Amino acid sequence: MDKYIPPYEITEDMLGIAAEIMELLGRFSGVGTIEKLPRLRRVNRIKSIHSSLAIENNTLTLKQVTDVIDGKRVLGPQDDVIAVKNAFEVYKGLGEIDPFSIDDLKKAHGVMMKGLVEEAGEIRTSPVGVVNQNGEVVHVAPPVGMVGGLLTGLFDWLKESNVQMLIKSSVFHYEFEFIHPFRDGNGRMGRLWQTALLSSWKPVFQWVPIESVIKDNQEEYYKAITISTSEGKSNRFILFMLGAIRSAIRDIVLDANNHYNHVNSQMSALLSVIESYPLSLTELMEKVGLKSRDTFRKNYIIPALKAGLIGMTEPDKPKSKNQKYFKI
Repeated sequence: MDKYIPPYEITEDMLGIAAEIMELLGRFSGVGTIEKLPRLRRVNRIKSIHSSLAIENNTLTLKQVTDVIDGKRVLGPQDDVIAVKNAFEVYKGLGEIDPFSIDDLKKAHGVMMKGLVEEAGEIRTSPVGVVNQNGEVVHVAPPVGMVGGLLTGLFDWLKESNVQMLIKSSVFHYEFEFIHPFRDGNGRMGRLWQTALLSSWKPVFQWVPIESVIKDNQEEYYKAITISTSEGKSNRFILFMLGAIRSAIRDIVLDANNHYNHVNSQMSALLSVIESYPLSLTELMEKVGLKSRDTFRKNYIIPALKAGLIGMTEPDKPKSKNQKYFKI
């Protein structure tokens, strides 16, 4: 049997957007690594989960999704709550997924759809189709007897293709939705798997909420699937996804810049009042005009210490009640 090669063409428009994304990624690296921004990582992870599930008509708000992830009780449809918990478990393990493995795909689907469908983690045995946000069928998936072969061929191509990952992951996303290998959960799995592929290439993509951009452009998302299917090639879908990735990266660069500007503002406030002679935490708080010791230590003292801008009179006893701080 001939190797399966998904039908698509690489165009100048695709290469242009891919080049913009690479430039943005370089700019993000210049701002600071995502590992140093735990708040931004958390917010973006929750955005990804909320958005991908909202596309599938999950009714929980962003705050409710956050509460579910934090272990709080939420009033809402039980299936929607289960879907959030499942998705969080899968996204939490993104770095451990092998996106080139069908077995890992099935395992991830098993977690994603646990308690929601009986066939969680199993290839479908009945006909299915793609339905848009208006409930209209936009694609009837291939017959059951073809699914296994198509999926194997797609993963073989994925492993062997040397196409740039931004384009390759978009091709995979479309082909996965075309095959629709599971009875349910194909949409959220297709989006997850493109993120997993991109993360295997550049780990920062674990924290880039591409799903949020897709949610905000749902009509175009389904339209890109429909046009690609009618044209018999995934060009239109690839362009859509590259644009979505570009938008998501732009947003995260902006968020990172805002974070660092905020931190720099706090640093400036602290350095403007601290002197070369030692001052206690209480004295510094009074000068800056803050009342919460925990907030002051977390947002002002600790960042300044890490940056080497201030020193401690008792460095071996950082929490000493006699501790004082001075400008270096």
